[in-house]
Amino acid sequence: MTENEGKVKLLGCWASPFSRRVEMALKRKGIPYEYLEEALPNKSPLLLELNPFTRRSLRESHGSILGKIHRRADSYCRIQVSSKSREGERGRIEEAREKFAFLEKEVTGKDFFGGKTIGFVDMVAGSIIPFCLARLWEGMRIDVIPEDEFPELNRWIKNLKDIESVRECIPHREKQIEHMMKVSERYKLA
Repeated sequence: MTENEGKVKLLGCWASPFSRRVEMALKRKGIPYEYLEEALPNKSPLLLELNPFTRRSLRESHGSILGKIHRRADSYCRIQVSSKSREGERGRIEEAREKFAFLEKEVTGKDFFGGKTIGFVDMVAGSIIPFCLARLWEGMRIDVIPEDEFPELNRWIKNLKDIESVRECIPHREKQIEHMMKVSERYKLA
Protein backbone atom coordinates (compact mmCIF):
# COMPACT_ATOMS: atom_id res chain seq x y z
CA MET A 1 0.00 0.00 0.00
CA THR A 2 1.42 3.41 -0.99
CA GLU A 3 1.55 6.40 1.33
CA ASN A 4 -1.48 8.13 -0.26
CA GLU A 5 -3.53 4.96 -0.74
CA GLY A 6 -6.53 4.99 1.56
CA LYS A 7 -5.83 8.57 2.62
CA VAL A 8 -8.75 10.98 2.61
CA LYS A 9 -8.59 13.58 -0.15
CA LEU A 10 -10.17 16.90 0.76
CA LEU A 11 -11.02 18.98 -2.28
CA GLY A 12 -11.56 22.52 -1.11
CA CYS A 13 -11.15 26.20 -1.65
CA TRP A 14 -9.10 28.26 0.80
CA ALA A 15 -11.92 30.78 1.27
CA SER A 16 -14.77 28.28 1.58
CA PRO A 17 -16.21 27.95 5.07
CA PHE A 18 -17.61 24.60 3.93
CA SER A 19 -14.25 22.98 3.17
CA ARG A 20 -12.69 24.76 6.19
CA ARG A 21 -15.17 23.06 8.53
CA VAL A 22 -14.45 19.64 7.01
CA GLU A 23 -10.74 20.29 7.46
CA MET A 24 -11.36 21.31 11.09
CA ALA A 25 -13.23 18.05 11.71
CA LEU A 26 -10.51 15.94 10.09
CA LYS A 27 -7.85 17.64 12.21
CA ARG A 28 -9.92 17.30 15.41
CA LYS A 29 -10.41 13.58 14.75
CA GLY A 30 -6.77 13.04 13.81
CA ILE A 31 -7.70 11.66 10.40
CA PRO A 32 -4.83 12.00 7.91
CA TYR A 33 -5.82 13.73 4.70
CA GLU A 34 -4.43 15.29 1.59
CA TYR A 35 -5.74 18.79 0.87
CA LEU A 36 -6.26 19.60 -2.81
CA GLU A 37 -7.02 23.23 -3.61
CA GLU A 38 -9.80 23.65 -6.19
CA ALA A 39 -10.49 26.62 -8.43
CA LEU A 40 -14.26 26.19 -8.63
CA PRO A 41 -14.89 27.97 -11.91
CA ASN A 42 -12.42 25.51 -13.54
CA LYS A 43 -13.25 22.24 -11.83
CA SER A 44 -10.54 19.59 -11.80
CA PRO A 45 -11.12 16.22 -13.46
CA LEU A 46 -11.03 14.64 -9.98
CA LEU A 47 -13.83 16.89 -8.72
CA LEU A 48 -15.95 16.11 -11.77
CA GLU A 49 -15.13 12.40 -11.47
CA LEU A 50 -16.39 12.36 -7.89
CA ASN A 51 -19.76 13.68 -9.03
CA PRO A 52 -20.23 12.10 -12.49
CA PHE A 53 -24.04 12.19 -12.43
CA THR A 54 -24.40 15.95 -12.74
CA ARG A 55 -20.83 16.84 -13.81
CA ARG A 56 -21.08 19.70 -11.33
CA SER A 57 -19.62 20.12 -7.88
CA LEU A 58 -21.85 19.16 -4.96
CA ARG A 59 -22.10 22.83 -4.08
CA GLU A 60 -23.85 23.47 -7.38
CA SER A 61 -26.14 20.43 -7.32
CA HIS A 62 -29.65 21.67 -6.65
CA GLY A 63 -30.75 18.47 -4.94
CA SER A 64 -27.81 18.15 -2.59
CA ILE A 65 -27.81 19.11 1.05
CA LEU A 66 -24.60 21.08 0.54
CA GLY A 67 -26.26 22.98 -2.28
CA LYS A 68 -29.19 23.88 -0.02
CA ILE A 69 -26.88 25.00 2.77
CA HIS A 70 -24.79 27.04 0.37
CA ARG A 71 -27.84 28.70 -1.22
CA ARG A 72 -29.11 29.60 2.26
CA ALA A 73 -25.70 31.07 3.18
CA ASP A 74 -25.61 32.90 -0.17
CA SER A 75 -29.01 34.46 0.45
CA TYR A 76 -27.96 35.46 3.98
CA CYS A 77 -24.78 37.01 2.63
CA ARG A 78 -26.80 38.78 -0.08
CA ILE A 79 -28.98 40.35 2.64
CA GLN A 80 -25.85 41.62 4.34
CA VAL A 81 -24.13 43.21 1.35
CA SER A 82 -26.81 44.40 -1.04
CA SER A 83 -27.81 47.61 0.70
CA LYS A 84 -28.99 50.44 -1.51
CA SER A 85 -29.54 52.95 1.30
CA ARG A 86 -28.29 53.69 4.81
CA GLU A 87 -31.75 52.93 6.23
CA GLY A 88 -31.84 49.57 4.47
CA GLU A 89 -28.38 48.76 5.73
CA ARG A 90 -29.38 49.55 9.33
CA GLY A 91 -32.43 47.30 8.97
CA ARG A 92 -30.31 44.41 7.73
CA ILE A 93 -27.79 44.90 10.54
CA GLU A 94 -30.60 44.82 13.10
CA GLU A 95 -32.01 41.68 11.46
CA ALA A 96 -28.60 40.00 11.71
CA ARG A 97 -28.22 41.11 15.34
CA GLU A 98 -31.58 39.54 16.21
CA LYS A 99 -30.29 36.23 14.86
CA PHE A 100 -27.03 36.61 16.77
CA ALA A 101 -29.01 37.35 19.96
CA PHE A 102 -30.41 33.82 19.68
CA LEU A 103 -26.89 32.38 19.40
CA GLU A 104 -25.76 34.60 22.29
CA LYS A 105 -28.39 32.98 24.55
CA GLU A 106 -27.47 29.48 23.37
CA VAL A 107 -23.77 29.83 24.22
CA THR A 108 -24.22 31.76 27.49
CA GLY A 109 -22.42 30.04 30.35
CA LYS A 110 -20.75 27.50 28.06
CA ASP A 111 -17.34 27.39 26.42
CA PHE A 112 -18.91 26.00 23.23
CA PHE A 113 -22.44 25.34 22.03
CA GLY A 114 -22.25 21.75 23.24
CA GLY A 115 -20.61 22.58 26.56
CA LYS A 116 -16.92 22.19 27.43
CA THR A 117 -15.67 20.83 24.09
CA ILE A 118 -15.99 21.94 20.50
CA GLY A 119 -18.67 20.12 18.52
CA PHE A 120 -20.51 20.07 15.22
CA VAL A 121 -22.47 23.32 15.74
CA ASP A 122 -19.28 25.12 16.74
CA MET A 123 -17.52 24.02 13.56
CA VAL A 124 -20.49 24.93 11.34
CA ALA A 125 -21.16 28.33 12.94
CA GLY A 126 -17.47 28.91 13.58
CA SER A 127 -16.49 28.45 9.97
CA ILE A 128 -18.98 31.09 8.83
CA ILE A 129 -19.53 33.73 11.53
CA PRO A 130 -16.09 34.77 12.80
CA PHE A 131 -13.96 33.85 9.82
CA CYS A 132 -16.22 34.69 6.90
CA LEU A 133 -19.08 37.07 7.69
CA ALA A 134 -17.19 39.04 10.35
CA ARG A 135 -14.37 39.62 7.89
CA LEU A 136 -16.84 40.85 5.30
CA TRP A 137 -18.29 43.26 7.83
CA GLU A 138 -14.81 44.32 8.88
CA GLY A 139 -14.05 45.18 5.25
CA MET A 140 -17.31 47.17 5.15
CA ARG A 141 -16.37 48.84 8.47
CA ILE A 142 -19.48 47.51 10.23
CA ASP A 143 -19.40 45.96 13.71
CA VAL A 144 -22.37 43.59 13.63
CA ILE A 145 -21.31 41.65 16.74
CA PRO A 146 -20.03 44.35 19.12
CA GLU A 147 -18.48 42.94 22.29
CA ASP A 148 -20.61 45.07 24.61
CA GLU A 149 -23.84 43.69 23.07
CA PHE A 150 -22.63 40.13 22.47
CA PRO A 151 -20.08 39.32 25.18
CA GLU A 152 -20.81 35.58 25.18
CA LEU A 153 -20.62 35.22 21.40
CA ASN A 154 -17.34 37.13 21.35
CA ARG A 155 -16.01 34.92 24.17
CA TRP A 156 -17.02 31.85 22.10
CA ILE A 157 -15.14 33.25 19.07
CA LYS A 158 -12.03 33.71 21.25
CA ASN A 159 -12.41 30.13 22.53
CA LEU A 160 -12.51 28.89 18.93
CA LYS A 161 -9.34 30.77 18.08
CA ASP A 162 -7.61 29.12 21.05
CA ILE A 163 -8.04 25.66 19.50
CA GLU A 164 -5.06 24.75 17.35
CA SER A 165 -7.03 22.61 14.87
CA VAL A 166 -9.41 25.53 14.27
CA ARG A 167 -6.66 28.15 14.13
CA GLU A 168 -4.79 26.11 11.49
CA CYS A 169 -7.85 26.20 9.22
CA ILE A 170 -8.55 29.92 9.46
CA PRO A 171 -7.74 31.78 6.23
CA HIS A 172 -5.27 34.66 6.44
CA ARG A 173 -7.22 37.68 7.71
CA GLU A 174 -6.29 40.31 5.10
CA LYS A 175 -6.61 37.85 2.21
CA GLN A 176 -10.05 36.76 3.50
CA ILE A 177 -11.24 40.36 3.88
CA GLU A 178 -10.14 41.14 0.33
CA HIS A 179 -11.90 38.01 -0.95
CA MET A 180 -15.11 38.79 0.96
CA MET A 181 -15.16 42.34 -0.42
CA LYS A 182 -14.95 40.89 -3.97
CA VAL A 183 -17.80 38.51 -3.12
CA SER A 184 -19.84 41.44 -1.83
CA GLU A 185 -19.26 43.34 -5.07
CA ARG A 186 -20.52 40.34 -7.07
CA TYR A 187 -23.69 40.29 -4.97
CA LYS A 188 -24.22 44.01 -5.42
CA LEU A 189 -24.05 43.52 -9.18
CA ALA A 190 -26.41 40.50 -9.14
